Amino acid sequence: MIAFVKGKIEDLSEENVVVDIGGVGINVKISAGTFNLLPGIGGEVKLYTYTSVREDAFNLFGFLTRDELELFKKLITVNGIGPKGGLSILSVMSADELRFAIVSGDGAAIAKAPGVGKKTAERVILDLRDKISLEDTLIHKEMQASAPAGQDNHAVNEAVEALTALGYSATDALQAVRKVPADENMDVETLLKLALKNMF
Repeated sequence: MIAFVKGKIEDLSEENVVVDIGGVGINVKISAGTFNLLPGIGGEVKLYTYTSVREDAFNLFGFLTRDELELFKKLITVNGIGPKGGLSILSVMSADELRFAIVSGDGAAIAKAPGVGKKTAERVILDLRDKISLEDTLIHKEMQASAPAGQDNHAVNEAVEALTALGYSATDALQAVRKVPADENMDVETLLKLALKNMF
């Protein structure tokens, strides 16, 4: 219904922003991630919005990018995830981290969102895995780009797989491996040992 709102920030909290549009204050619900990126009160903002209409409520949910809005729309198609749950998930992880968690089957990372249990996180993965491509994630692009700079991409993938087999989340495992200084002569075992140090 309302594609976006653009105006001056009149009021701001971790869950809500009031945008002044021509003298009318519009309440827009936001994620913690969006809150952290917004300018302060008085700053200009443009939020792409999703309109939720129920018998007892009319709410706008706002996002800084169309990409995040589209992922939110996918999230709320999952049984058990309403707009509030979708916003909760995007409050603990970025859109890109969520995509990576879905394609890598990292339910533990998704379940960190308040109000989202293990079963609901698994349902998100099951329902959305086929609708999301790993190649579209910035994390995957960074993995591919890091190979020529030093690390063997095969070694990176194997190290991530080994860490997830040890019980670490795929997202945490990848971040730990990416912190290891690039060295084209490094074997998987050495890379794994150094990555493990980054987990603590």
